[in-house]
Amino acid sequence: QLQLVESGGGLVQLGGSLRLSCAASGFTFDYAVMGWFRQAPGKEREGVSCISRSGTITNYADSVKGRFTISRDNAKKMVFLQMDSLKPEDTAVYYCAGASRTSTQTMCVRGGDYWGQGTQVTVSS
Repeated sequence: QLQLVESGGGLVQLGGSLRLSCAASGFTFDYAVMGWFRQAPGKEREGVSCISRSGTITNYADSVKGRFTISRDNAKKMVFLQMDSLKPEDTAVYYCAGASRTSTQTMCVRGGDYWGQGTQVTVSS
């Protein structure tokens, strides 16, 4: 069964930190580009960060560069998003995604083949 399960979302104050985790199963994780996307009510989905199969290539939205860090552990079939210096504009539902036969850049633009259920991140001011 193909599944992506996010965890780690919650409510934090401006300047706080959260670490999102995504556990993958049911597909060949090592051959998948992985990424994090977010969507706030009334706004379009945004590619936050994506990471290549080996982790050697990463992509970040300009809005999160220097504050967020994506990583993956292929042995554990997990991908993470460390979010520091959070701002109210980071408030959104964050989705973990995976994609096969694509580039890291393309995935962050187009989205994934597999999606998690999402986890809410709320940053208060």
